[in-house]
Amino acid sequence: MKKFLITICFMAFAIISKGQEFSIGPKVGVSQANISVNGEGFSTGEEKLGYHIGAFVRMGGNSIFVQPEFLFTNTGGSIIKETPSGVDEVLEANFNRFDIPLMFGFKLTSFFRVQAGPIASILLDYKLEDAIQNAIEVDYSSSTLGYQAGIGFDIGNLILDLKYENSLGKISRSVAGFQTDQRQNQLILSAGFRLF
Repeated sequence: MKKFLITICFMAFAIISKGQEFSIGPKVGVSQANISVNGEGFSTGEEKLGYHIGAFVRMGGNSIFVQPEFLFTNTGGSIIKETPSGVDEVLEANFNRFDIPLMFGFKLTSFFRVQAGPIASILLDYKLEDAIQNAIEVDYSSSTLGYQAGIGFDIGNLILDLKYENSLGKISRSVAGFQTDQRQNQLILSAGFRLF
């Protein structure tokens, strides 16, 4: 993990040192997320609409850039638990996270770009509840690593991003004591405004 982060920092520094552009600004957006679950007696439920708010910095040249972001993110999803009675139980998950995506991108035209990179997520708090809002025992990781990839558009000072996010590792190994492999997936739409 440390070698990975050092490599990412070195790549970012190399791009910044040759950079001709620097911009910073606020960023907000929405996401459609679910929790991919593999485990006996559990399956993926419905998606959840989430949001994020924070700031971005873009550094780079005319064709290559690096864009770190610092975001408060609310996301979640649902998990379906099979019961002996045959009536499935729906568990609703809600996460508040501090996300730090680090996007590396290429400008294909003056307004269109592609981008991808790692995202570090720190779990601030969570809820996992059943239909009558009873809390469920779970062991969510306090931090996870994932990746994002997508496209973007620059229209004047407005930046628009459409990205897909997935976890590289499990966000939890069990639900209510039952072994599972849970991973967070998101489709993200966001807008930012370059202050300069």
